[in-house]
Amino acid sequence: MKNLFEAVTVNEIQERMAHLKPDSEPQWGKMNVSQMLAHCSAWMEMVVGLNSPPRSLIGRIFGRVAKAKVLGGEEPIGRNMPSEKSLIVSDEREFVSERDRLLKWTDTFAAGGPSGCTTHPHCFFGPMTPLEWASLAYKHLDHHLRQFGA
Repeated sequence: MKNLFEAVTVNEIQERMAHLKPDSEPQWGKMNVSQMLAHCSAWMEMVVGLNSPPRSLIGRIFGRVAKAKVLGGEEPIGRNMPSEKSLIVSDEREFVSERDRLLKWTDTFAAGGPSGCTTHPHCFFGPMTPLEWASLAYKHLDHHLRQFGA
């Protein structure tokens, strides 16, 4: 499974980000492209421990099973997957600065390696290993890049 500890995978993600434009239209969802980039950066900040949303009740009940399904194969994350409320971006953002911010976070995460991952549990899936975080980071970015046709 692809993960953001692999340089080739980071390059793939960053090349796909380069195809985004300020007027890229979503194929699903409510965010515009700049909001999506900001959301992905906030998600990466969670992965490195800068923000740690609490575990949700539904995640405590179903998280382990859902994690196995999401991380258990190469299948991409499906459309309209729910998101942690604190990571939803609804205000307007500037495209270039948000894309640059996300490019920085992908580099920072990859350079930090396993020791750069949070030890805080994922707000839905629960405890995660660094490799699980790196794999989920790839799948999350892939999901949103596909959302905008990149």
